[in-house]
Amino acid sequence: MILPGAPQSAAAVADHYDELDATYRRLWGEHVHHGLWSTGDETPEAAVEALVDAVGDRLGLAPGDACVDIGCGYGATARRLAATRGVRVVGFTLSGEQARHAAAHATAGVEIRQGDWLDNGLADASADAAWAIESSEHFADKQRLFAEAHRVLVPGGRLVVCAWLAAADPRGWEVRHLLEPICREGRLPSMGTRAEYEAMARAAGLEVVGYQDVSRRVARTWTICTGRLLRSVLVDPETRRLAVEARNREFALSLPRLMLAYRTGAMRYGILTLAKPGAEAATPRGA
Repeated sequence: MILPGAPQSAAAVADHYDELDATYRRLWGEHVHHGLWSTGDETPEAAVEALVDAVGDRLGLAPGDACVDIGCGYGATARRLAATRGVRVVGFTLSGEQARHAAAHATAGVEIRQGDWLDNGLADASADAAWAIESSEHFADKQRLFAEAHRVLVPGGRLVVCAWLAAADPRGWEVRHLLEPICREGRLPSMGTRAEYEAMARAAGLEVVGYQDVSRRVARTWTICTGRLLRSVLVDPETRRLAVEARNREFALSLPRLMLAYRTGAMRYGILTLAKPGAEAATPRGA
C-alpha cells in the first residue's frame, strides 16, 4: 500500500472537493472521473459516459434494481444509469458543494446524500448493486468500504470498483516522486495494488468475478485536463486566484505526475467486478 507520508482524513477530502468545486467542473464536467476510449476518436464527454456504461454492463443492471453509488460526486453517473438502465440509486458524497449541485439537478429515481459511506444508515441486504468509481482511493479504511458493501448488498448482488492502483512493484523513485505525492496532493490516504484490493474484497466475503486493466484507455484524461487547466489559468481570474491562494492548490502538481505515472506503469487503472455469494445473479457483461 502506497501512503502519502501524512494522514489524510474524510474532512480533508471534503475540503478538497468543496474548495475546488468550480475548477473540477470546468476541467471535466459533472462526471469527476476518467474517460474510457475505445477508438481514440471519441470526445472526452463520450469517453466519460463510456466508462459509466462499462460499469453498468459489468453490474448486469436490470430495470428496478436498487443501487448505491459510493462516492457519487455530482450524481452524474447515478443520473445516467437511472435514465439508461431504469434503476433507482442512492448516492453518497462527503462534499457539501457536490451534494448541493446534485440537488439542483435532481432527477427521478436518484437520491444524493451528503455523508460517509462508512456510516451510511442503509439496511442490510437492501441493494442489488453498488459501484465506487474513483472513490475508494479516498478511504483510509478500505477494508470497511468492502465490508459495508457486503452488508448492504443482497445475496448475488454485485459491486464494481474503478480504482487508481499502484503497480505491484514500483521503483523507488516512482514511489517518492510520483505515487506518494499523488496521494498527498489528491487527498488519498493510500493507493493500493490490485492484489491488495482483491484480498480486501475476499476478506469482506465478496467473490472476485473479474478484473480489467484499462490504463492505456484512460490515460489521455490527464493530457486533456492539463490543457484545459492551462487555458483556464490564462482566461479565468478565479482559476488564477485559486492557483495562488487555494489550500488545495498543490493538486495541480499532480497532473503531470499522473501523466508520467501512467507512462512508466507505476500507476494502473483497474476495473474490479465483485459479487456477494448467494442467489444466482446475472453474469455481468465484460467482467
